[in-house]
Amino acid sequence: MVTSFVQRPNCLILVVCPANQDIANQGSLNLVRQCDPKGERTIGVITKIDIMDRGTNAKEMLEGKAFPLEHGYVGVKLRSKLDIDNKMTI
Repeated sequence: MVTSFVQRPNCLILVVCPANQDIANQGSLNLVRQCDPKGERTIGVITKIDIMDRGTNAKEMLEGKAFPLEHGYVGVKLRSKLDIDNKMTI
């Protein structure tokens, strides 16, 4: 059902991927590769940046090195338990 919508040339695709999983193996990106191989109609959202393992980051994902998109990626980061304990403001 989703494929019938994202194949339309006037459709903007919003693809959401968690940062704590390998972006190359995301099923949603595989669909985007089929329907929008150049990434011209797709906007990426990277979630769960706050729960990534210590010493890792989402920089390559956000820069679009793994799967480039013309409109790029937006990162979503919530406060971690440590941030809340340290009274970091939203």
